Amino acid sequence: MTLQWIIFGCMAVAGALCVCWPMYRQKKKLTPSVFLAAVAVVALSVAMYAQIGTPAAPPGVAAAPSVDEMVASLAARLEEDPNDVAGWKMLGRSYFQLQQYDKAVAAYEQALQREGGSDAQTSADLGEAMLLTRDEQMAMRASELFEAALVAAPQNPKALFYGGIAAIERGDRELAADRWEALLAQSPPPNVQAILRERISEWRGLPAVVPTNETAAGITLDVSVAASARNALGTGATVFVIARDPAQPSPPIAVTRRKLTELPATITLTDADAMIPGRTLGQFAALEVLVRASKTGEPLPQAGDWFGSAQIAMPQQGTVEIAIADVVE
Repeated sequence: MTLQWIIFGCMAVAGALCVCWPMYRQKKKLTPSVFLAAVAVVALSVAMYAQIGTPAAPPGVAAAPSVDEMVASLAARLEEDPNDVAGWKMLGRSYFQLQQYDKAVAAYEQALQREGGSDAQTSADLGEAMLLTRDEQMAMRASELFEAALVAAPQNPKALFYGGIAAIERGDRELAADRWEALLAQSPPPNVQAILRERISEWRGLPAVVPTNETAAGITLDVSVAASARNALGTGATVFVIARDPAQPSPPIAVTRRKLTELPATITLTDADAMIPGRTLGQFAALEVLVRASKTGEPLPQAGDWFGSAQIAMPQQGTVEIAIADVVE
């Protein structure tokens, strides 16, 4: 059931993006109505899923307490134990799903105050709720909260998404593209990736990609893992396979990812993995390929990650072997 909700959540976010972006382009402003439309898509999706039902639920089970009753119970408990930070966050998420955004703001404010503003996710969640209150003063503070979240956690997906749109509103297209490229590097669902790539291309001033029948350039790698790396990383590590320009490593040209448990394996990077439309592998005479295993799953290198790399002359001749055998200090 958890997997079903994860897949469902990705589909709902993709739908929200599809609705949110055209409205933003028309209004040219980060207004609460734009985000209300996105949330409406998610809320409608949730309602439809609930109406269809949960296939795993056995028939004849007694009805659970209503959402309103559970939220009211949680709010009452927090009055008795106001120092429960996790409880305030849960209450904020609950009010948000009920579209009671003023109450969500109040709950997240309680959590933020008790954390001293140290948790990036709380800042991002509070900022999102503030945008939806239709209060201009809160909308201004929301932008500050997204910036604070990005200082504390530069890879926070929600802060990158909203921070990118806020940057566009300020006219900073480069910063907006940087933030959405960082979001793209976290490998969201393919339909979300398409939306991100299209906007990034627009903000970078790059031409739109025109599909052709030509064979896309590719890099084929045989990736292995040293025993020392596998023992240090454990089974839950994420592996990022990155092709980049040696003269300008950032942003990467193409990125894909795997689980450490999938290796050793043969991995092919193609233009379908490109970070930015129109910037393809075949445009470069030489590429650096970095394969990095992250225990935390963070796209940016962290101490304790393990990696391997190779320089490749393009077009590639044969398969390149890369071993994840060196540790990031």
